Amino acid sequence: MASDSELNAFLKSVEARAFKRAVYAVRDQDAALDIVQDTMIRLAQSYGHHAPAEWPMLFQRILSNAIMDWFRRQKVRRSVMLNFTDLEAPGEEDGSTADLLETLMTGGAEGESAAEAFSRTETLEAIEEELGRLPHRQREAFLLRYWEELDLAETAEAMGCSEGSVKTHCWRAVQALAKALKLRGVSP
Repeated sequence: MASDSELNAFLKSVEARAFKRAVYAVRDQDAALDIVQDTMIRLAQSYGHHAPAEWPMLFQRILSNAIMDWFRRQKVRRSVMLNFTDLEAPGEEDGSTADLLETLMTGGAEGESAAEAFSRTETLEAIEEELGRLPHRQREAFLLRYWEELDLAETAEAMGCSEGSVKTHCWRAVQALAKALKLRGVSP
């Protein structure tokens, strides 16, 4: 049986990465925050009594499901709103635009020059931008494997697919990122 302080510590340790993953997926910071909060609540309510070693996998699975649920709701809303827009006067348009991804905030290393810090920041922004351009499943596989550092089996379980699919998604993501970053002048 886990204590409340253990659960709080776990949630605090995963919140920033989970938020970034959700932002990458839904490309809306407010929606991403809601998704992460709902995920944390679901974990605490339904699985808080489980062993702390089980929480990382459970959390990732709940987060993946919450993101998919968000996309399903958006599809229904767009369908309904599309029908309502048929009733609007011609020329009326929705002027809303999606917010850009928040840039990765990193502190400069000691002894790092301003040019090095700028170069590092530019590289991180390029990587983040290219990650945002990946198809959803490739981005999800890539982030779970290389950011969350889940193994192949854990990633497959979290994504609800086979290990072979995870390998394919990761390989395609790596290839697409390498090609896009090379075109932008970013080298390893």
